[in-house]
Amino acid sequence: MSKVLGIIPARGGSKGIPNKNLRELAERPLLAYTVDAAQDSGVIDRLILSTDSEEIAELGRGLGVEVPFLRPTELAQDDTAMLPVLQHAVKQVEAEGWQPEIIVLLQPTAPLRKAKHIVEAVELLQKENCDSVVSVVEVPGHYLPHFVMKIEDDKLDFFLPEGERVPRRQDAPKAYSRDGSVYVFWRDLLIEKNTIYGDDCRPLILSHEHSVNLDTLEDWAEAEKMLLEKQL
Repeated sequence: MSKVLGIIPARGGSKGIPNKNLRELAERPLLAYTVDAAQDSGVIDRLILSTDSEEIAELGRGLGVEVPFLRPTELAQDDTAMLPVLQHAVKQVEAEGWQPEIIVLLQPTAPLRKAKHIVEAVELLQKENCDSVVSVVEVPGHYLPHFVMKIEDDKLDFFLPEGERVPRRQDAPKAYSRDGSVYVFWRDLLIEKNTIYGDDCRPLILSHEHSVNLDTLEDWAEAEKMLLEKQL
């Protein structure tokens, strides 16, 4: 069986939602939802938290997550890409003598994901022997690329040239958006090819009731409402 490493990235700074990784969502720490899903999945051999914040690290340890290092400040900036953060985490773990084959990226900003989604993604990666599996949700009809417009030189035009030739939504191909819930990929893809997607990336399609990405306070309010309703 392939060794599976789960990585939860949670830096200290946040502009859209201040201190979001330390905030409580529906009376629980935001981080707890991702930790629970990861632990309940049963497919992750080792779960670690990558953070630059000792306060977040302490919260993570209290939830049962390993925090084997603190992320360097240069990898915790507003414009820091995810790729070097993941590569740093894997190299830190491997320096201890433990090498994974599969990496599962679980962002705490997707608290509606379930353990079964992680299981399905890992199983799909192994079954199809593809490069990666990424969770997505279907884009609502009125947001399909064929119906999106752009403004150039004060003129409104179709975003896609073929958009003018698609008069009805039902005639347009379906589109999907990455929702940030689950990314699963091979360790060698990340380290040797500097990508988490590769040439053969498969979709894990989630329903909208299991998908929310916390970028704004409006997103936070929506997610909190959904979670509280489920508790009633």
